[in-house]
Amino acid sequence: MPNLYYMPFFIYILYSLTKDKFYIGFTSNLEERIIRHNQKSKGFTGNTNDWKMMYSESFATKSEALAREKQIKSWKSRSKIQELLSK
Repeated sequence: MPNLYYMPFFIYILYSLTKDKFYIGFTSNLEERIIRHNQKSKGFTGNTNDWKMMYSESFATKSEALAREKQIKSWKSRSKIQELLSK
């Protein structure tokens, strides 16, 4: 029987043309999270509101999503992120 309470977790990559930067994050509610990134507030994404979704992956568990987010952030390489986006 399927789990009716299954809630996927996502890693995502946003891009801001204004900042010319990528942002990597994780969430269980992708749509709501992007809306919040584009509401000017404190933090890295807060001083601009042109963040666009460039990439996402879904995972069955929070720990899997966090591990993937950590892996991508560990690259510290714009070119490696762009390579992932081009796949």
